[in-house]
Amino acid sequence: MSPVRRFLVRVLPLLLSALLAGCGAPAPRDGAERDIREAVADWSRTPPEALAGIPLEGWAYEVSAVRRDGAAATARAELRYRLSGYDAAAAGSAREVRLTRDGGRWQVTGDRAAPGALPQLWDQGPVTVVRGAHALVLGVGQEAGTLSAIAAEADRAVPAASAAWPGPWAGRAVVLVPGSLERMAELLGRPAAEYRGMGAVTTGRVGAAPAPADRVVVNPQGWGQLSPSGRGVILTHEVTHVATRAATTATTPLWLSEGFADWAGYRGTQVTPEQAAPALARAVRRGEVPGALPGAEDFAFGGDPEALARAYEGAWLACRLIAGRWGEAALVDLYGRAGREPWPVAVRGALAVDPDALTKDWREALRAEFR
Repeated sequence: MSPVRRFLVRVLPLLLSALLAGCGAPAPRDGAERDIREAVADWSRTPPEALAGIPLEGWAYEVSAVRRDGAAATARAELRYRLSGYDAAAAGSAREVRLTRDGGRWQVTGDRAAPGALPQLWDQGPVTVVRGAHALVLGVGQEAGTLSAIAAEADRAVPAASAAWPGPWAGRAVVLVPGSLERMAELLGRPAAEYRGMGAVTTGRVGAAPAPADRVVVNPQGWGQLSPSGRGVILTHEVTHVATRAATTATTPLWLSEGFADWAGYRGTQVTPEQAAPALARAVRRGEVPGALPGAEDFAFGGDPEALARAYEGAWLACRLIAGRWGEAALVDLYGRAGREPWPVAVRGALAVDPDALTKDWREALRAEFR
């Protein structure tokens, strides 16, 4: 064997081994990066003192990347935490932690939402905490009396949602009250115009997995324009979304989700269709009876407000029709089935009619109600 060949036989396996090891193992960290990670770990062992009033548990920052610039550094991290007594699983938040080196040691000097990530409520200022019997209200830039009133409303909304939705759920809610419409939009990562005039919205994942980030977010501007009865309807609507979250999937028609929440909100009140569905009443009297139940696109914000109102009103009246004709248990059964079965199968199983017959009955009910 030639010397060159013997050299290749010995060296190539070593090179290959080194390459394979490099593909599977993380790059070694230098001492400064280890010190930065340790500084973040030490700093984040307990929540900041400013958050002491919030019932936090499982608070931890997991650093994923470090960037140094001389005596300054930035660590990208994932914050995990739970609201004790409210979150079934840890909530997550992408964060950016800033550090400086002082006297040979790295010190954390700031913490904020990572670029492109949604802020936490406490990023907007000091948080005031109000605890109710069934709700936890966290507010920024709000008077304690306002937050206490919202907590009292939430304490009424939770039992109302439970009465409408007998399925299993936690029976408690977290309500966030930012300082303004614009601050609300920041928390949700959407333009403020989409929420103008709305009293509140709900965040969270759909499906059976735990939804730790399920929060009712109040628009202080829209909330202030509501009547006391309107506040009750709105908050019950949003809490009902929390209650039905585990049973709601991508197959659940949006009209059923929104209509059920409105049905829960109006349930037990003396509100009439004429009062609660004025936009749809005007359309029907003009001869513009909808040809089909509202589609997902009909609930998009930023378009024609009259069309959006008709979508919500029509969804509510469809659920009201089902509860009145087939019974409340049938409406609940339809909701549950719609999240796990094809829509035609769900309708036939719960109501013993096909979807076309349900739509026909709904259209006839609209004509009869608003003739």
